[in-house]
Amino acid sequence: MTPLVFSFDFRLTAVAFAAGTLCVAVAAEDQPEGVPPVQATVSVGAGLVDGSRADRAMFGQYNGLQGDRNAVGLLDFDYRLRKAVPAGWVDFKGENLLGDTRELHLVWRNPGEWKFTADYGELIRYDPVTINTGMLGAGSTTPQVVLLSGGPGSGSDFELKTKRTGLGVGFSKRISNAVQFEVDLKSENKEGSRLFGIGVNCFSAIATCGTTSNINTGWALLLLPEPISANHSQVEARIGYAQDKLRLNLGYYGSFYRNDYSTLTPGMPGILNNPLGNPLALSSGLQSLLSQPVALPPDNQAHQFDFIGSYAFTGTTQATLRLGHAIATQNSDFAGDGLAGAPAGVANLAGKVTTTSARVGVTSRPLPKLSLVADLRYEDKDDQTPVAYYNYIDGNTRYTNRTLPDRRIRGKFQAHWQFPGAYRGTVEADYESIDRGAFTASSAAAGISALRQQTDETIVRAELRRQMTEDFSGSVSVSSSNRNGSNWLRDNSGLGVTEVSHPGDASSGFFADAIFMPTLADRKRDKVRFFGDWQPNKKLTLQFSAEEGRDRYSAPTAYGLQDTRVSQFGLDFVYAESFNWNFNGYLSQGYQTFNQSRYAGYVMAFDNTSINAGIGFTGKISSNFEIGGNLSFSDDKSVYAQSLDGFASADSAALLAASGGLPDVVYRQTAMKLYGNYALDKRSAVRVDLIHQRNNVTDWAWNYNGMPFTYSDGTTVSQQQSQSVSFIGVTYVYRLP
Repeated sequence: MTPLVFSFDFRLTAVAFAAGTLCVAVAAEDQPEGVPPVQATVSVGAGLVDGSRADRAMFGQYNGLQGDRNAVGLLDFDYRLRKAVPAGWVDFKGENLLGDTRELHLVWRNPGEWKFTADYGELIRYDPVTINTGMLGAGSTTPQVVLLSGGPGSGSDFELKTKRTGLGVGFSKRISNAVQFEVDLKSENKEGSRLFGIGVNCFSAIATCGTTSNINTGWALLLLPEPISANHSQVEARIGYAQDKLRLNLGYYGSFYRNDYSTLTPGMPGILNNPLGNPLALSSGLQSLLSQPVALPPDNQAHQFDFIGSYAFTGTTQATLRLGHAIATQNSDFAGDGLAGAPAGVANLAGKVTTTSARVGVTSRPLPKLSLVADLRYEDKDDQTPVAYYNYIDGNTRYTNRTLPDRRIRGKFQAHWQFPGAYRGTVEADYESIDRGAFTASSAAAGISALRQQTDETIVRAELRRQMTEDFSGSVSVSSSNRNGSNWLRDNSGLGVTEVSHPGDASSGFFADAIFMPTLADRKRDKVRFFGDWQPNKKLTLQFSAEEGRDRYSAPTAYGLQDTRVSQFGLDFVYAESFNWNFNGYLSQGYQTFNQSRYAGYVMAFDNTSINAGIGFTGKISSNFEIGGNLSFSDDKSVYAQSLDGFASADSAALLAASGGLPDVVYRQTAMKLYGNYALDKRSAVRVDLIHQRNNVTDWAWNYNGMPFTYSDGTTVSQQQSQSVSFIGVTYVYRLP
C-alpha cells in the first residue's frame, strides 16, 4: 500500500451553510428543563485501498475508489435536537463528506404543523472498462478520430465517468385540521462522458458511399464517448383534504430536462482499418458520412396534473377515483442544434404526447370472512407529433416519422376468503388490452417484418396462505395467463400496411425469414410459487421460497423466440445463539433459459444460472468490544448452446466449426467484510473496517482469447479479467452527550 496521502475536494454548499447556521441558531436557544439534550455523533478517520485502477474497476464504480488515490479521508456526522417550547425538531446528517459520494440531509419540523427538508448529494460513476485510444478531444463535442499507427494498444488510456450533483428542498404545512399542502423541488446536474459510438456499413440501403474493396474500406465502427452536461429539474406540489369519510388530493408534477450539448461532430481521418485490421483509404463518401453531426438527447419537458379522491361509504366499503392528464413536449430547434437536412418548412420536431388516465377502485368486505377488491384503469397516450419526411434513401424522400399512440385498459377482480383456522384463500382475475393505434401509412418499420395493432391478455391466479400460528406460516400460489391479438400487419414501406389473415400463406403472407416481435406474439405463461417462514425454536428462524415459470410463444413462424423458463430458489436464516451473538445467512439460485432461432442462421439455447450465498455474524467479546462481518459469494454464468438452421450457409457452418460458437460469459465475486468497534468510554469509540473483494469477469464482448474489442481506428475497450482489492478504514467516533 502507498503512504497515507489526503486529497480533499470538499465544497461548502449553500445547503450545508444554511443547515449549519440553522442548527447553531436553534441550539443556542434555552432548553426547557426535562427535555433531552442535543444528540450528536461525529466520525473522523482515514482509509487505505490497494491495487491498481484496473484492480478496482468493479469495486470502485460508485464509491469513488477507482481513481488514482490510494488513501481517502472519512468524515460523517449526525446532529439531532429536540425542543419542546417552542416545538421544533432538527435532524442534520452528513455522510462521506471527504469522498466523492458526499451527502447532506436536513429535516427541520414542528411536529404536526410543518416540515422543511433539504438534501444535497454527489455521486461519481466510473465505467469499469479500460479504453485505449489515439483520439484527440475524447469526451468533447468535437472529437478528432486518429488512426493508431502503432496498432491497438499503442494509444493512451481514457477514463469514462459521470458525476451527478443533486440538490432538493421540500416543505409541507398543515393549513387546518383537514387541509395539508406540500411541495418538493429537485435539481440534478450530470456531467462527464459515457460509452457511445457510431457505425456505418456501405452495403446498407441508407448509406450513400462506396463499397469495400482491396484498396478501400466501406465499413467503419468507431468509439465516440458521449459528452454529458445536462440538468434535470423536477417539481411536485400537492394539496390534500381529509375529513370524516372523504379524502381528496390534487397534485402537479413537472419535469424539465436541459442539455448543454445538442450534437456530437467528429473529425475523421482518410484512412481506417478494415474488418481484418488492415489500414485502407475510406471509400468514396464514407469520410463525409462519418463526419456528420450526431444528435444528442434534446431538451424536453413534461407537465402532469392528477386528482385522487376516496370515500368510505361504510366501515367495510370504500371507493377510490384517480384522474390524470399529462403533456410532454420536445421542440428543440434543428438549425440551432447544428443539424441540417430537415424537411422544407420544418424547424423542429414539435414533439407532443398527451396522456389521459383514469382509475376506479372499490374495496369491500360484505361478509366477515369475505373481502373483495375491484380495480379498473384506463390510459390513453395520444402522440400528436407532426408527420414529416425525415428519412432519405439515395437522395430521394421516402419515409416519414411514425406516431406511436397507445391505449390501455386494465381490469382486476380479487376475492379473499378466510377459512376456518389460520388459512386464507385468494382468487384473482386480471385483464389487459393494448391498442397501438393506426400505423402511420407514410412511415416504415425497420428490423421487423410484422406489426400488430391490438393485444389482449387475461391472467388468473389462486393462492392459499397459512398465517403464523406457533412456528410456521407459508403460501402457495399458481397463475396462468394467455395473450393473443388482432391479425398481423405487413409493412409496405411507405405505402401503409396490409392486414394478413393467413400469415402462413406463401402468396399473401410472410416470407420464411419474417421476424415477429415476442412482445406482440401470442404467449401462454404459467407460474407457481411457494413461500414459507418457519421458527422451530426461539433461536432459529428460516425463510424459504421457490418459483417456477414458463412462457410459450406462438407466432406465424418456426423461428424467433419459442419458449422461456425461469426458476428461483432461496433460503434465509437467522440464528440468535445468545443475547450477544447472532448469525445470519442466505443461499439462492436462479435459472433462466431462452430458446430461439433465426432463418438460415443460428439455433440458440441461452441459459443463465446465478448462485448467491452469504453468511454473517455480529457479537460482543466484552461489554465495550463488538465485532461483526460477512462473507458473500456470487456466480453468474451465461451459456450459449448453438447449432445451425438447415438453411444456413456454408460460411456460417465453417465459422461455427472453427470458433465453437459464442463462449460462456462468467462473473464471479467473493467479498469479505469485517468490522470491530471498541468503546473507549461512554462517548467515544474506535471502529476498524476491513474489506477484501475478488472479481473474475469473462466476457467475450470486451475480451476474446486475450484480445480486447477493437474499433476501426485501433481504439480498444477491455476489462481486466481477474481483479482483487483490499480496503482498511479506521474511524474515531465521538457522541454527545
